[in-house]
Amino acid sequence: MEVSIIDTKAALGAEAARKGAMLISLALQEKGSANIILATGASQFEMLSELVKAGVDWSKVTVFHLDEYIGIPDTHPASFRKYLKERFVELVKPAAFHAINGENDPETECRRLGAIISEHQIDVAFVGIGENAHLAFNDPPANFQTTQPYIVVDLDLVCRQQQLGEGWFPSLEAVPERAISMSVKQIMKSKAIICTVPDARKSVAVQKAVEGEVVPEVPASILQTHPHAWLYLDQGSASLMKQE
Repeated sequence: MEVSIIDTKAALGAEAARKGAMLISLALQEKGSANIILATGASQFEMLSELVKAGVDWSKVTVFHLDEYIGIPDTHPASFRKYLKERFVELVKPAAFHAINGENDPETECRRLGAIISEHQIDVAFVGIGENAHLAFNDPPANFQTTQPYIVVDLDLVCRQQQLGEGWFPSLEAVPERAISMSVKQIMKSKAIICTVPDARKSVAVQKAVEGEVVPEVPASILQTHPHAWLYLDQGSASLMKQE
């Protein structure tokens, strides 16, 4: 895993988007199409705003996303389908967007999406790291073993508090307790991973994920084992790491 520490959140987002766009363009040159995974949440605002401006032929790019709450419609302010439609899909009009529908029966939806993504080699996965070090909605201890591409997960208290703190919900009680998440193994199948993690509130999780052991209790630590992963931090999120 290659770690870059960049002074500002805006510059971090621009650099992560530049690297990701370059990798997507390489895939397009090699095979004429590309498949990507997009993360959501406050940590991805700057990266996505730059990615949509990149010189990529999005009409040849198929998009998956990492997770979605169970039981909320795509009109809800916290819906990740809504987030990506407004910040990416409607702006660049990709070849396909395989949205997770949290209003469907969760197990059926997992099987539906699993069948689709199993037919696609993911070229670039854009991800983040949660305050509890989660990867997608794989809260600790994460299931590193399941081979199912999508799984139903319970959201722990720290994760739900993060969603409240970022302003997506009016109260903790309003934050769903379950979600559909892409599994760790499915994320790790990606040929390349771009991980964008700004803000000091992520510093403890980042330090454990980068410098600690690879363990399910720190889900994002699994990124240490990926041969082509790039982690982009700002001064806040990197503040607890050992720096030469």
